[in-house]
Formats: sequence, structure tokens, C-alpha cells
Amino acid sequence: MHRAITPRSLRAQLARAHAPQHLAQLRPLSSSSLDSRRVKVVEVGPRDGLQNEKAVISTDVKVELIERLVKGGLRCVESGSFVSPKWVPQMASTADVLQSSRLSALRSTHKDLSLPVLVPNIKGLDSLLALPPNLTDEIAVFVSASEGFSRANLNCSVAESLSRLEPVFRTARDRGLKVRGYVSVVLGCPFDGRVEPQQVAHVAKALRDLGAYEVSLGDTIGVGVPRGWDEVVGACEQQGVPARQLAAHCHDTYGTALASILHCVSQLGIRTVDSSIAALGGCPYSPGATGNVATEDVLYALSASEIPTTVLAFDELCQVGEWISAELGRENGSRVGKAMKGRRERDAAKREKQKAKL
Repeated sequence: MHRAITPRSLRAQLARAHAPQHLAQLRPLSSSSLDSRRVKVVEVGPRDGLQNEKAVISTDVKVELIERLVKGGLRCVESGSFVSPKWVPQMASTADVLQSSRLSALRSTHKDLSLPVLVPNIKGLDSLLALPPNLTDEIAVFVSASEGFSRANLNCSVAESLSRLEPVFRTARDRGLKVRGYVSVVLGCPFDGRVEPQQVAHVAKALRDLGAYEVSLGDTIGVGVPRGWDEVVGACEQQGVPARQLAAHCHDTYGTALASILHCVSQLGIRTVDSSIAALGGCPYSPGATGNVATEDVLYALSASEIPTTVLAFDELCQVGEWISAELGRENGSRVGKAMKGRRERDAAKREKQKAKL
């Protein structure tokens, strides 16, 4: 039986112990006032993370990753993408992942579980719909906020990309699928430079008007700082897209992702944050970029800042990050994950030393 941890007690515990071990289990908070502040964490590691990793892992490992993330308390886990395997070989097994009997068991056990998949166009949606029903209740689509990025990534203008999504939204609505929209390069483009907040707001509104229940604003090249988010979120709200319908998707290229996230949720009213276990992923347009912000780092920062999230087994998620990093043959990109590992190793060494004295 784990004792409920409130934000006030969590801060006191951290101050006393100077260590995140008390975050091992974060329980739901019952206060309605706190519920209104609760931040939803969307885990993008199995999709946005893996598709930008060089290594291609097996279907079984992908399924196990999703299983471990769900067991760690996450309830919205991006599970793949129906894109051309020619261009994104890491996502070639998405259909097999979704049809796994192990994921079927997870859906039966966790009725609040969502396993969204990305579909870039109507062809991608058709591929999903050709599978057995009820594998997912949600899809995601993406649009660029800049013309340069849209041309490079989709070989069409922003307006054309929005037009191509109209049949996707219609079909999804007819099939009872929720649609989440992504807007990329909202704070800077590798081709066009600075992106005007009004342009971001225009695209966000277009997605909302098409039927997106939420629009995730992506700082794709990781140049964002709190002031820039002020301008972007303010412009969206002026266009009639409130902060509660927005999500922050921050990359950590310049080490400012956590500062931006804390600002978005504590000052701007954003209630959804995207993150990737062990900071999986990157950006092919930003050489040397670290890519997605780590889920472990986001959870630690939010909890230590008295900002409640969903039910999370924190220490277990840190171990998931260690495991998938080893599977990929890469360094764990989570600072918090590495600190927790170091603490476990130190504590284990202490225990062994004490045993030796007996």
C-alpha cells in the first residue's frame, strides 16, 4: 500500500531528503482544485522517439516498451505511425504492434488507455482502417507552421497540407476516431528562421476548425524560451484557440525545454505536455540536436513544482528509460533517469557493505 503524496508533502520530502526517491509512486490527488491543474502527459517515445533513432528494433521490443510505459502509469502512449516504410523504416511494423495480443490485454485491463497513431494523409488512415476495429481510438495528423519546413517535409505548401487533411478528418469522424493535430516548427524553422506567432495561430485554428480536439505546438528544433511561448499561446488565444486545447511539445536542443514547459503549465494554462521516455528521438534538421524532452525529467520537474500529473510510478519509468536505451545501444538521454540509476547503485553498494560487516 502506497501512501498518497500531495504536492505540499512532496516538497517537504524533497527538501528533507535531497533526493527523488520519494517520487517512486505518485498517487492521484483528490482535491477538485488540484484536478483542474492536473497536467496530462502524452508519451511520444514509441512513435516520435523511435522514428528518429538510427536503430530499428523488433516488434516485440516495441510492444514491450508500450507495456512498460503503461505499467508505469502513462495512459496516452503514441504507438506508431502509418507512414511509408521506405522513408521511415522504424515505423514499418506499426500494424503488427497494434494487433499484438499483449496490447489487446492492456486495452482490456486499462479502460482509460489511449494508443494513438500518426497518419500523414488519407492513405495512412486507410492503412489503419484496413486492420481489425478498436485497435485505437485516436489518430494524429501534422502540419508545418512555416512554408519552408512544409516544402521540405511534405513537398507542398501549408495551405495544401491542410487541404489534404480534410478527407482524413471526415473519415475519422465517420469512424468515431478522435483527431489530435500537431503543428511543427512553431518557434523557429531551419529554413525560414523565425516563425510569426500569428502564422502558428492560423494553422492551429485551421486544425481546430477541421475537428482536432487538441493541437500540440511543436518546438521542432528546440529554440524556444518562455517569452516565445507567451507570444505563440497569446496569438492562438486571440484566434479563438484557448490554452486548454493546446499542448506543449518541446525539444531540448538548447536545454530550455523544461523552463518552457514549466512556464506553459504554470503561467499560460496549458494542461497537456508531450515527452519521450529517455529523451528518445531527435531532429534530422538540427545536427547534434538532443530532440525530445525526457518524460522522466518532465515528471520530476512538474511534481517538485507542486504541479500534479496523472498516476505515475516514477522509479519504474526511470528503469524503463534505462532498459530501452540499452536495447537501442544509446546513452540514456534523461538527466533524472541517470541520477536515479546512480542513487540506486549507491544504495546497493551501501547495502552490500553493511552485509559484509555482519
